[in-house]
Amino acid sequence: MGALSVIIPVYNEKNTIQEIINQVEQVNLVNDYNKEIVVVDDGSTDGTKDILSSLSGIKLIFHERNSGKGAAIRTGIKECTGDYIIIQDADLEYNPEDFNLLLSKAINENLPVVYGSRSSKKQHNRYSHLSFYLGGLFLTKLTNFLYGQNLTDEATCYKLFKADLLKSLPLRCQRFEFCPEVTARVAKKGIQISEEGISYQPRHKDEGKKIN
Repeated sequence: MGALSVIIPVYNEKNTIQEIINQVEQVNLVNDYNKEIVVVDDGSTDGTKDILSSLSGIKLIFHERNSGKGAAIRTGIKECTGDYIIIQDADLEYNPEDFNLLLSKAINENLPVVYGSRSSKKQHNRYSHLSFYLGGLFLTKLTNFLYGQNLTDEATCYKLFKADLLKSLPLRCQRFEFCPEVTARVAKKGIQISEEGISYQPRHKDEGKKIN
C-alpha cells in the first residue's frame, strides 16, 4: 500500500480553504493508497491561519511572511513522506477526485510524472482571463519547442510526481515560476511528461485569482 502526498500552498483563501481540504479528505484513492495532506500557509493575513489552526488530520506549516507559491511548495516538498506528490491549489478551480486519473496512470504505466491537462476535454472552453489563457498557451508551446515535449497544458496546477524525483530537483522558485522551472528540470533529465485530461472551473481575478 502506497501513499499520495497532497501539497496545498495557501495565501489568503479563507473563503475556500475549509472546503478544498474537505474535498481532498473525501477522495478515496485507487489501489488503497493513503493520503497525506501538507498545507503550507504562506503568511496569510485574512483569517486563513485561524481556520487552519482549528483543523486536525493535516500536516500544517506556517511561513512568517509571504514568500510566494513556489517557496510554499518547496517547503511542502520537504515535509512529504508519500510515494507520489501532487500540488493542489487552495481555491475550487480543480476537482480532487481527478487525483485518481493521474495516480492510476502513473501506477499502471510506471510513469515518474503525469500532468493534468485542462485542454484535453471538450467542455473546457472557459478561462479566467484571456491573458492567462494566451500566456499559458505560449508557455506550453515554448516548453515543447525548447525541451522536446508534447504537452497541451504546461501551466496546469495538477502535476503529479514520484516523490523521489521531485525531491531530487534543485528547485529555486519563489512565486508562480514553479511550473516552468519544475517542467524544465524534469525535461532536462530526459523524461517525457505524460498527461491526463482533468476538469476545471476557472475563477476570475475579481474572485481572488492571484497569478498575473
